[in-house]
Amino acid sequence: MGPKPKKPFFYVAAFVKSGRKKKKTTKAERLKQLQEEEERRQKEEEEARVKSEKEEMQRLEIERIEKEKWQQLEAKDLERRNEEFEELYLLEGCFPEAEKLKQNNRLLSQWKHYIQCDGSPDPSVAQEINTFISLWKEEANETFEEVIDKSKLVLHLIEKLKLILLETPSYDLQDKNITQYHGSILELQELLHLKFNTATEILLREASTLADLDSGNMEKIIHDENVTLYVWANLKKNPRYRTVRFSETQIGFEIPRILAASNIALRLLHTHYDHVTPLRTVPTLLPKRTSTITHLAKEEVKNVEAALSKEFQEEYKHQKSESQSIHKEEIKDEEQVDIEVQTSPVQEEPEATKYELEMKLLSETVLAAQLLLIENAPGKPLFFEDNEVDMHQFTALGGVYHLDILQLPPQCKPMKRWMMMEILKEGLQKYMYPPVATEDVETESAFPPIEVMLEVHENVIFFEDPVVARWDAKGKHWKTDGISNVFYKSEQRLISFSLESLGPVTLMQDTHIHMPYQSWELRPLDVDQVLLTVTTVFTEIQIQIKEDLCMLASIRLNKKNYSSVLEGKWMTPISFIIALKETGLNIFPTEHSHFYVVINYKIPLVEMKAYRQMALLSSAFAFGWSRWNTKCDSKKVIFKVQYAKTYKSTLCSKRKGTQKLNECRP
Repeated sequence: MGPKPKKPFFYVAAFVKSGRKKKKTTKAERLKQLQEEEERRQKEEEEARVKSEKEEMQRLEIERIEKEKWQQLEAKDLERRNEEFEELYLLEGCFPEAEKLKQNNRLLSQWKHYIQCDGSPDPSVAQEINTFISLWKEEANETFEEVIDKSKLVLHLIEKLKLILLETPSYDLQDKNITQYHGSILELQELLHLKFNTATEILLREASTLADLDSGNMEKIIHDENVTLYVWANLKKNPRYRTVRFSETQIGFEIPRILAASNIALRLLHTHYDHVTPLRTVPTLLPKRTSTITHLAKEEVKNVEAALSKEFQEEYKHQKSESQSIHKEEIKDEEQVDIEVQTSPVQEEPEATKYELEMKLLSETVLAAQLLLIENAPGKPLFFEDNEVDMHQFTALGGVYHLDILQLPPQCKPMKRWMMMEILKEGLQKYMYPPVATEDVETESAFPPIEVMLEVHENVIFFEDPVVARWDAKGKHWKTDGISNVFYKSEQRLISFSLESLGPVTLMQDTHIHMPYQSWELRPLDVDQVLLTVTTVFTEIQIQIKEDLCMLASIRLNKKNYSSVLEGKWMTPISFIIALKETGLNIFPTEHSHFYVVINYKIPLVEMKAYRQMALLSSAFAFGWSRWNTKCDSKKVIFKVQYAKTYKSTLCSKRKGTQKLNECRP
């Protein structure tokens, strides 16, 4: 078969032309299309309306269900509101009861001292403490060992007076009592130091009999728990003997040639306490406010007592008349018994009402005193002399080193069977170095500084190089001038420096070195027993609190356990705070701390209320720090809290990062 014949061209063109031609729609078709579109639009609108109505009904139903649930919760909350108010009332009653307990404890301590009859005076009684001071002044020729033995009682009396000033609330302190206690403390401190000087003079009179065979000079060391004495007497006056080192210690002096050839004695009296720094003033209420509170409290108590007694008398008469009318025919004995039974609740009710009133007045007085102290918070001192140490910013640790150059008194001389001793009327005298007036122009070359080597107290921890300060007797403050070449060996616990003139010296550390905290946690251990953990840059401290006592549980330094003499010792809060501060572990802010530590300042009243609520719930809830506390304003306090029963499991899971404590804002 051959190829198919091709179609003619006009057939193809006609087909293409006919395919491009559109079909014309009629008017009826257009109307039908519009009608279909309108019906479709109406149908879509109806479906949308039905859908929106259905959604609105669902929304309303959800709101109704949520409202019903909320109403049920409100009803339940109203049901338990009264119970919660009763519980809150009972909890808030803990504060006046605690204050009442403290008052009873103060009275009980006085009674215990009275019945103890150990011969020691009561420092709070002016007559007893004055008699004690007068009798001790009359005692003469006491050796250094005897003075040290007596000093234990004196230090106990001073500590007791300081605790009375710190532990007694401001509304119970009177200005005359504060003046009396401060005067007794200062007089005991001055008398104790005077006794040490007298005992040193007696010891130096016998220096020739105690001289060392090798050097020919006298050296004496006396150790005690509160005082350590180092004495060196220059008997040979050898100008080449310029290095003084006490045996078996690194403590000593490097003296210039002029002192090595002088008739002198060097004394280092290390008191483990600080009787040099002036006492801080105790904050008290304003006299007008105190008298107003006391007057109102007494008037209200009198009015209530009068009303209660009148009410009691009326009820007693009424009940007596009723009992007589009912029991006319009964025996007299039974009638008396009935009257006693009926009147006993009436007697108990006034006593209970009176106790509640007393607690209420005590609570109001305490709150008013706290608010007044907050309102009258001291400001930051602005004026300091050159090189003066700010005692709000620094704390003296390890006691005071009394460095003295003394004139060697006349030595005792044996004569036959007697020991002849010349006693100077003026007593122990200091050797002036450098002299007050000198004709030498080059004073520094003629009287060079004295090099001193000291040992740091074993119970004190310095987290930075200590600041060496000397006491300025004229200005009555610590200063840092006149001290050079300070070098601290932390491992050997030795510090060396040069002094232009000897005098009282102390080592200081920044008071707020552990602030602000990195974290803190308060968790319950048992009823009225909690564990407070404070983590700082240098250490982690755990404090166990049980009822009204505190104990140092553990210390970790550089992630290692550190042994302290305070561990395992239960003390009152004030005594515990003082003891911890004296060891260098100061984690307790004062009213001046916000001036020296960069923190998010909180209004004291808000902070006080937060602490009170934490104290009430600390036996049942665990509390922890929150990083959001530094972000909120001064009127809010944010911390973490969780119920104690689930605390242990939460603590384990928290370490794995699976759960966190809830945050709350009081």
